[in-house]
Amino acid sequence: MKITIRPAWTFVNDMGEKVDPKIFVLLRAIHDTGRLTLAARQTHLFYRHAWGLLKQWSRFFGGPLVELRRGKGASLSLLGDKLLWAGQRCNAGLFPQLENIASVLNREIGQASQHPRITIRVHASHGYAVEKLSALMERHGHAQIDLQYMGSVVALESLCRSSCDLAGFHVPLGPLGKRLWAPYAEWIKPRQHRIIRLVLRSQGLILPRGKPLNIKSLADLTRPDIRFVNRQRGSGTRIQLDGLLQAHSIDGNNIPGYETSEFTHAAVAAFIASGIADVGFGVAPAAQQFKLEFLPIAKERYMFACHKDALSNASFAGITELLKGDAFRKIINDVSGYELDCPGEVMTVKQAFPWHIR
Repeated sequence: MKITIRPAWTFVNDMGEKVDPKIFVLLRAIHDTGRLTLAARQTHLFYRHAWGLLKQWSRFFGGPLVELRRGKGASLSLLGDKLLWAGQRCNAGLFPQLENIASVLNREIGQASQHPRITIRVHASHGYAVEKLSALMERHGHAQIDLQYMGSVVALESLCRSSCDLAGFHVPLGPLGKRLWAPYAEWIKPRQHRIIRLVLRSQGLILPRGKPLNIKSLADLTRPDIRFVNRQRGSGTRIQLDGLLQAHSIDGNNIPGYETSEFTHAAVAAFIASGIADVGFGVAPAAQQFKLEFLPIAKERYMFACHKDALSNASFAGITELLKGDAFRKIINDVSGYELDCPGEVMTVKQAFPWHIR
């Protein structure tokens, strides 16, 4: 038994009337397929039922949600598009927090059961590889995973204080990583810690489809006609962006929207997909999820840190072997902007970060 928490919408008007929350599923299908017939089939609805729901929702919200044109299929109206965006932004923004709450509940219930399983506590910066790895470990019968999402530096701090067993974090490759090492250095202990390799991934600019504003580089972010959406302070992505801006002599205060921040890559992409922002900084899968453009800027290494003594634990051996296997390889090969980085290989801190001096 595993608890999963997802947001649920309730629409109620002044008369107390409610509408079916399946609205988001059907609107998404219409957006993706461009045909009501295909959308109905995709959502396992009869065509007449789908059409009836659209008419009911249109009356409820006071305007059409979908525009049907003979011979041209179906498209979302402005109102329908905004409703779909609201659902996407909610899911993208709340996902890490809800996953964290569910993880705590699963751990507490597991500990209270008659047959508690071995639990590995993973505190990690949100990433598509670590998200998929957690599910893969559960499917393959490894130890129960207590996965909580947090910024890279906070995850390392948690490991240093023995509040977790694995800390997932990411650092840019090359000179940029060395220049931005200070926030990580305080919590990485060469004598105590080891690094488990995972993936390489690209970070870059997330842009609307078709690149209507002709944004080509970080320098364009200071244009007055550009609206930017940032990641939260303390996140590895924010640290990397600030380092890149500094390297290009760009003052963040001159970027419109620089102080507007979201907690996840997907939330940044949802902002752009909605038209509220024109550009953000994040990873390629988030752009792909919302059918946006991606302009790669820098490459980074996403990895785990752990206490060296933990590697002798059978559960940890199971994790490194799983990382080296075909199942994980196949998963990552399907993730845009991600590459395998000798997953499961264990390195010393000095091998991973030769510039570390503590």
